[in-house]
This record gives sequence, structure tokens and C-alpha cells, in this order.
Amino acid sequence: MKEKLSQILDNALNQIESSGELDKLNDIRIAFLGKKGELTSVLKSMKEVAPEDRPKIGQMVNEARAKIEEKLEEKKAAFEKMVREEKMKAEVIDVTLPGRKLQVGHRHPNTIALEEVEKIFIGMGYEVVEGPEVEYDYYNFEALNIPANHPAKDEQDTFYINDKILLRTQTSSVQVHEMEKGKLPIRMISPGRVFRSDDVDATHSPSFHQIEGLVIDKNITFADLKGTLEQFAKQLFGEETKVKFRPHHFPFTEPSAEMDVTCFKCGGKGCRFCKGEGWIEILGCGMVHPHVLEMSGIDPNEYVGFAFGVGLERIALLKYEIDDMRLLYENDIRFLEQF
Repeated sequence: MKEKLSQILDNALNQIESSGELDKLNDIRIAFLGKKGELTSVLKSMKEVAPEDRPKIGQMVNEARAKIEEKLEEKKAAFEKMVREEKMKAEVIDVTLPGRKLQVGHRHPNTIALEEVEKIFIGMGYEVVEGPEVEYDYYNFEALNIPANHPAKDEQDTFYINDKILLRTQTSSVQVHEMEKGKLPIRMISPGRVFRSDDVDATHSPSFHQIEGLVIDKNITFADLKGTLEQFAKQLFGEETKVKFRPHHFPFTEPSAEMDVTCFKCGGKGCRFCKGEGWIEILGCGMVHPHVLEMSGIDPNEYVGFAFGVGLERIALLKYEIDDMRLLYENDIRFLEQF
């Protein structure tokens, strides 16, 4: 047994010494010290050794194991040192070379426009409120006075998950959640991503952003709505900006209107940017329909309000004179660097 242990030890040390790579050491460790290794086999055969010789043989096995492990660690350290030295030689740094300038990211034009809009309305005392992008049909349509047979609920316009759940088509649903809380008065805007089944072109996308506003209080009139939006337009596009309101129809407001602003490119004289009209459509608005208030538990005889909605991309396109909405999403560094 002593001769066998000596032979195993010599064989292991020779293999370790002659090993030419780090991975080979692990194979040697398994071959001699693993569960099925040669030293382990010796321990398993101890039952064949006379009882009085077992302690001595066990000590010899442990000494052999210790020597093998020590040699393995020495060889491993030598390999690691050699690899480290070769890596350092290959990674020599030339301190005379010019430094590499890191490219620092910045805000997206949509984000810049949104922050400006939020700053304007927060300055007027409004609160910024967010809500879920996956919404119930009730909050997206029914609570906004859009019945089941309304064309806006056609599946060609809306992404339905099932009969009752969909991807919101407008952030007005956030306003319904806020009205249901019953904390009056309300002054809020609800920016966020919305989804509609549109083909991608220069002015349309199946995923875009809206900013909806809502005010609910006593003694609110259409004059308050006009004054608020006029102030918003002047702060966003300049003090010389003028606004006009045209009658329109929205299911959740009555009366309803669309608001135009004077073209900030030509000052209302007419140019290519405004298609010669001197005015640019910017948003839709109106007084909140009494039925919408009732469905959210608000007494329309005591409280009135107004609402408005504007596309964030539309603001960015107009403010930065971008003629194709796809540029906002194509991640072209040449375009984004301009902001």
C-alpha cells in the first residue's frame, strides 16, 4: 500500500509539472482527488488493510493529498502570473495618444417639449397625473360619453386585448379616474403614451403621446378655457402668438372647439409651413359634458369644467420645425444631435 501511494504521488506530481495549460490542472485534480480519483480509491480499499495499519495508511493518504494540492496551487499561481504578464504586455497604454471623448446623451425632443408644457401648466397651478396604458373599455370610452356603437370604438382604430380591456386611445381615461376620487376642485394635465391602429407615415403612428387637461370647479366658463389656452400658446410659441377657436364636436365636451394659433414662422401672413393659411391647428377643447360629470359622481348643477387635449408630437413638430414624425422614433444620431 505504501508503494502504491508513493507511485500515485509521483505520477500526480509529474503530471502537474508537465501540464502546459491551466485547464489541464483541473483534469489532474479530478483524476487524483475527485470522488472517483486514485487517492479516493485507496481510502475506499482501507477495509482490506489490517486494523492496526489503518491509521498509518490514512496519514500517508492525507500527506499525499496535501502535497498534490500544494503542487496544484503552486502551478496554478505560476500559470496565472504568466497569463497576467502576457496580458499586461498586450495592453500597453501609450500615454501620448489623445484621449477619447465620451459621447454624452441628452433629452429627446419629445421630452424637451413635454417638460416645457408641464412647466407652463404647473405654473398655472395644475397637477401632473399619470395613469395606466392598459385600460378598461369603460374608462377609455363609456365614461367619456362614447357609447358602444360609436365609430371611435371600431376595432380598426383601437387595439383590444379582450372585450373589456384595451390599449388606451387617449389619456382622458386618467381624468375619469381622478374625477371618481371626488376630490374637488380639479386642475390637472395627464401626459402619456396612447395607441391607435394607424399606418405609419409622416404625421401618423400607432403609438404616440397626448397631453390632456381638465379643470372642474364652480362657476367655470368658456372664457376661462379660452384664457387658459391663450396663455399656454403665448408661453409655448411666443408672446406675439394669437389664437382662434372654431366650433367642433367631441362626445365628452359640449360646446366643443378646435384651437388654431398664428403661424410662428410667418406671423400669420401665410407660408409653406402653414400651407399659406397663416394659422395652424394645435388642439381640441370644450366644456365637460354634464353626462360625463354625472357618470363620475359629480353634480353638474353645482360643478362645471373644461377639458382640452393636444398631441405631444404635434407640439414637437411645430416648435422645432420637423416635417416628418418618423424622425422622432428612428434613433438617427444625426437628427437627435441637433437637440
